[in-house]
Amino acid sequence: MTQDTVRPSGPVAPPAPTAGWSLVLPLKRLALAKSRLAPFAGPHRADLALSFALDTVTAALATPGVSRVLVVTRDGAAGERLAALGAVVVGDEPGGGLNDALAHGAAAALALAPHAPLAALSADLPALRPAELARVLAAARPAGRSFLADAPGLGTTLLARSPGGPLAPAFGDGSRARHAAGGARELRLDDVESVRRDVDTGADLGAALALGVGPHTGALSARLAQALGLPAANRSGRAREQL
Repeated sequence: MTQDTVRPSGPVAPPAPTAGWSLVLPLKRLALAKSRLAPFAGPHRADLALSFALDTVTAALATPGVSRVLVVTRDGAAGERLAALGAVVVGDEPGGGLNDALAHGAAAALALAPHAPLAALSADLPALRPAELARVLAAARPAGRSFLADAPGLGTTLLARSPGGPLAPAFGDGSRARHAAGGARELRLDDVESVRRDVDTGADLGAALALGVGPHTGALSARLAQALGLPAANRSGRAREQL
């Protein structure tokens, strides 16, 4: 997750008593999102950003132990699509960038479920598999703060905190080192590639397609594969994972 992922809009649902995980995802206005994909996607960049978010939220909501997914976004059209999936769309973010948006979303999650464990998750994980996310959350649960590095090993795709503790997000370029320096425990897990594989560039998208993406990214990339020079989406592995 980088500074390229933020902004908010929409109502917050009334409090819920369940103590399953609350996940907070930030989504920038689609017109501005994923600028590094422009050389590969051209005018389809916004559509890809939305597809990534739709597939990420769908998989997150299907993850055992997850009770609610909150999306912080100021993009009305994206918010409507994500709310239709079952996400809570959070608005009125005070400004200041990605980490302020995540802190705002965390406060909304706390109002919904004060005793629930909480995690910030990248919204650009189109290959996300519920079983892999569940393994990461299970490893993060005991106490304190913990994080999962992205596939290149420089950033962060997930930052978790146990109930009652601070989230203290420090996302952006080089966030792996910042989260570690801030006292968060790094989660070193095998076989969770889909949770590490965020997408910022054309090469990242190719790697996600090779893992197997969700239906929204799969359908769009199938239409654009020839124009983008990308491999066809491998959706069979994703489908098996979700059965």
